[in-house]
Amino acid sequence: MRTSALRIWTLVWLILVWLLLWGSVSVANVISGLVVALGITLLLPLPSVPVQGRLHPLSLAWLALHVAWWLTQSSLQLAWLAIRPGRSPLSAVLRGHLALKSDLVLALAVNIMNLTPGTIVLEIDQARRLVYVHVLDVGSQRSVERFYRQMAQLERLLIAAFERDSEWRPAASESEEVQS
Repeated sequence: MRTSALRIWTLVWLILVWLLLWGSVSVANVISGLVVALGITLLLPLPSVPVQGRLHPLSLAWLALHVAWWLTQSSLQLAWLAIRPGRSPLSAVLRGHLALKSDLVLALAVNIMNLTPGTIVLEIDQARRLVYVHVLDVGSQRSVERFYRQMAQLERLLIAAFERDSEWRPAASESEEVQS
C-alpha cells in the first residue's frame, strides 16, 4: 500500500513539475506530463531506499528552524568576510563524526552542511560515519569549536526528528523483503 501511494505521489509530482515548466494547465499538458512521468519512473527507476525509524513533525519543525537560522547566520558571516578589509580568512578541512544510523539521514545531514555557506562536505566515510568538511574562517579555536558544536547539534536534531532509539527498527534487507 505504501509503495503504491509513493509511486502515485511521484507521478503526481512529476506531472506538476511538467505543468510548471510549460506554464499552463491544459488537457494536452496533463496527458503529456503523465506520459513523461511514466517514462521517467519506468525507464529510469531509482533504487529503493530503506526507511527506518519514524518521523516526528515537531522535531522536524525545530530542525528546520535551526537550519534556517544557521543559513542566515552563516550567510551574514560570509558576506562580512567578503567585504571586510584585511587578509583572506583561513580555511581548513575538518573531520567530524555523525552517529546517525540511517544512510538516508546521513545524506540529509550532508545536504544541510553543503547548503550552509562557508562549508562543503568533501568526503563521506559511510562505514565509520565520518565526514570531511571544508570550512571557511577557522582562524581561531573558537571558530573550530563553533563548527563542532553546530555539527553535534545537527546530529541531535536529526536523531530527534528521525532516529529515536525507542522507535528504531532496521529496515528489512532486500532478500528479506523478497521472501515475505
